[in-house]
Amino acid sequence: MSVPYDTPAYEPPDSPETPEEHLARFLGRALNSFELPDETIGRLDCALAHDGSLHSAHHSAGLHRETYRHTWLLADGSALTLWELVHNTAPGAEPQHEVYVDEEELRTATARLPLPPDTPDFELPVTIRLSPPPALRPVYVPDRSADHARRLLRRAENTDRPGGETAARLATARAHRITQAFGRPSRAGRPGLSFSLYEHAFLLGDGGELSLWEVEHTVTPDGRHMCEVYGSEDAARDAMERRAAQVS
Repeated sequence: MSVPYDTPAYEPPDSPETPEEHLARFLGRALNSFELPDETIGRLDCALAHDGSLHSAHHSAGLHRETYRHTWLLADGSALTLWELVHNTAPGAEPQHEVYVDEEELRTATARLPLPPDTPDFELPVTIRLSPPPALRPVYVPDRSADHARRLLRRAENTDRPGGETAARLATARAHRITQAFGRPSRAGRPGLSFSLYEHAFLLGDGGELSLWEVEHTVTPDGRHMCEVYGSEDAARDAMERRAAQVS
């Protein structure tokens, strides 16, 4: 798993409404959104996709009521559903929107509306079809990226580091990002042994991408930090295993 520690926000191109935009509009029109639990709002902060569908409806003598089921796919793979009640309380009145966290609350709110009790609702069987979450686009920082690549290769102490061809391609780098990859060597080493693995991803002048994998470790005679650079994650992790084996 890689965890970005660059912070600039990526500005996407014009696109359909995002889950965040839909959520803001949904909560903004609901008269009682302030009653939602903080925990629910917090979980919705990580929504990746949204699906909404009509659940039931009633129309009679100028009065109307509809209920909608809104489901969000969250970053942890779970789903969260909220129920929206849309109604008017007088013929020709503007629709009012309310939101509830479960069907029991929804039924309680529906029961207080001035609708004829002898007219049944119709229920729509609904299969929720969540749109696939959008592909996460990497955040590249245009900050002297070619120079960053040159310095990274220069401080690498391993003889099998990427060579001149890679350096030539990186001379055209116009942006980069750095993420830390976790997972330690399987062999236990001496106390205080330290390994860190970073991916340095570069956006090149021709639109291509190229990554260097930096291993920092303390498997040195005096315990100092040593930098090694490899052209792939597999090569970098193999090097970490070899270093760990030296002190097992």
